[in-house]
Amino acid sequence: MMQLQSSPALLLVASLLAALPVSADGLYTKKSPVLQVDAKTYDQHIANSNYPSIVEFYAPWCGHCQNLKPAYEKAAKNLDGLAKVAAVNCDDDTNKPLCGRLGVQGFPTLKIMTPSKKPGKPRVEDYQGARSAKAIVDAVVDRIPNHVKKVTDKDLDGWLSEDEESPKALLFTEKGTTSALIRALAIDFLDSIKVGQVRSKESDAVEKFEVESFPTLVLLPGEGKDPIVYDGELKKQPMVEFLSQAAAPNQDPAPAKSKSSKSTKATKSAESSSKPTQSTESKAADDEDNDNAQEKPAAQPPVQSHTIDTLASAEALDSACLMPKSGTCVLALVPESSESGPAQEALASLAEIAHKHALRQTKLFPFYSVPSTNDKAQSLRDGLGLSADATEVEIIAVNGRRGWWRRYDGSAAYGQKAVETWIDAIRLGEGSKSKLPEGIVGAAKEEAAADHDEL
Repeated sequence: MMQLQSSPALLLVASLLAALPVSADGLYTKKSPVLQVDAKTYDQHIANSNYPSIVEFYAPWCGHCQNLKPAYEKAAKNLDGLAKVAAVNCDDDTNKPLCGRLGVQGFPTLKIMTPSKKPGKPRVEDYQGARSAKAIVDAVVDRIPNHVKKVTDKDLDGWLSEDEESPKALLFTEKGTTSALIRALAIDFLDSIKVGQVRSKESDAVEKFEVESFPTLVLLPGEGKDPIVYDGELKKQPMVEFLSQAAAPNQDPAPAKSKSSKSTKATKSAESSSKPTQSTESKAADDEDNDNAQEKPAAQPPVQSHTIDTLASAEALDSACLMPKSGTCVLALVPESSESGPAQEALASLAEIAHKHALRQTKLFPFYSVPSTNDKAQSLRDGLGLSADATEVEIIAVNGRRGWWRRYDGSAAYGQKAVETWIDAIRLGEGSKSKLPEGIVGAAKEEAAADHDEL
């Protein structure tokens, strides 16, 4: 067999071929539950949607992207009908401008897009949780907008009298929280059917609609028509079909806009408004730490404008967080004046995190400041084996009902990004917890604590 001799000419041809742009195949097939989005369809599917989305920006050759694929597709199946799970191939030349404008600097980068008050300009934040299906689903479900009105016996008549001719729907349930399913239904019929939720303890409302079991969905078609009780499966599609007899659901994805200069400007405006201020390079050693970019929420007030509540007395601390039925609390043990740099940074970070969740209307455990003047502050430090120096800042999470606590490692400083990562780990049930020592949690009061943690 004749061997080919290498030559400068052959080497030059090889280098030119290598420099040509590669037509990269996407990571996800057409049958994948993950929605494949590109620069042309980003606005239609993501920016203009009433649903929250999580979007993976990836390159097909990226090993961490390939490792994420099974969990991401599982998350897409679990979120079907509740939110959008999409992916953008940043290795495709036509998508590179979009990936650049959204601050993508490494792969995979996951970003959550939540609808804002400005159509076409969703709030964009980097997903910084675990790269597991459950963690992704939990984070996205938390961000499903809630357009469901909680109706009580006192305001039922007033709610029913609003736009009497317009259709309404009422979900009767034993739960105090609003499920992802009913929130998704409300999004489907936003501006066409008002959706309310009535808890089983509202006896007058239950009796008025003759509800005998929970959950029960009742459609009020309007125009004087009698209520209709849903008797099908508690699944998204049949429930949508049931409500559709009163009004058509919203179209999603949004209709594609015609190609025009206005459309192009709107696209650029939506993308540029979503661009975060900072992003980091992906770390090859740890796929869960890749591409944690610092987010820039839309029209966010400065951190210093928000505060968290202070528990100034031992009684207030016990009542709020250290009773046998107390849920999770995050406590910042700070010096008396709180004027030190670390103390200010810690309080500002917690305040901003709490403010963000308040804007999203997502459930989050409370944050409190505990100054050293609180009679129990020092005994709490001693009991948990924390620094005895009351001038040092400590952030801890405690749960009296389950009897655990967890400490934030202050060596990582108290910036918002680091503290929020720690908070998210607690929310997602990740990381180790320590058992609360005897004597930290006080005796139970005679009256039962409010059931604020009911699902």
